[in-house]
Amino acid sequence: MKNIEGQRIQINYATPPNDSIDQIIAPYRNRINQVLDSPLAYSPKVISKTDGILNTTAGNFIADIILEEVNPIFAARTGKKIDFVLLNLGGIRSAISQGNVTTRTAYEVMPFENKVVIAEMDGKGVRAMVSFLIRSSQAHPIAGLQIIMDQDKVLQAVNIQGKPFDENRTYFVATSDYLVNGGDKMTFFKDHISLTDSDYLIRNAMIDYFKKVDTLKAVVDDRFVQIN
Repeated sequence: MKNIEGQRIQINYATPPNDSIDQIIAPYRNRINQVLDSPLAYSPKVISKTDGILNTTAGNFIADIILEEVNPIFAARTGKKIDFVLLNLGGIRSAISQGNVTTRTAYEVMPFENKVVIAEMDGKGVRAMVSFLIRSSQAHPIAGLQIIMDQDKVLQAVNIQGKPFDENRTYFVATSDYLVNGGDKMTFFKDHISLTDSDYLIRNAMIDYFKKVDTLKAVVDDRFVQIN
């Protein structure tokens, strides 16, 4: 009977490369880098999640992408339309730098495997959602939804797709599977009426959008404002 002995070998950035292994890996690494770094679009300015108070260029940009890219999928599967989008600011992990925008950009901004889901919410649930956003100190990304409050953070108006909020109807809210399960303290999603999985990663929606446009446009606007 033979004795088998082993030892733990630490591998880190100080470990010298093994030429034979590197030769095997190199073609795959080069191809991946080529795919990740090929320009898809161009950003004339930095798109950041810190350049606004209640809404930011990055948050608005990504929420708008989800509304545009996922709505056709939801409509094809259900015959319904997405009313608005709610994501979380913490999910945006990097700014989009000025210059070429690539697939790698999307991975840096959205490294998580979060999928877009569409939650059907009643008026009470949407009201709880708006109250949460007003209480929150973060500019969580929204699209298709406008919230207006006064200087004392008292709600003045809620508009959805340009129309006043109707508490007597239901709304379809595109969000992430992380948030619909109560992530980032968004517990109001637990009261959803129905849930539709788009089978579409947020990151992939961004990549598909980058492929369609030449120049990215993102602004801080009036979708969530505080008036005097």
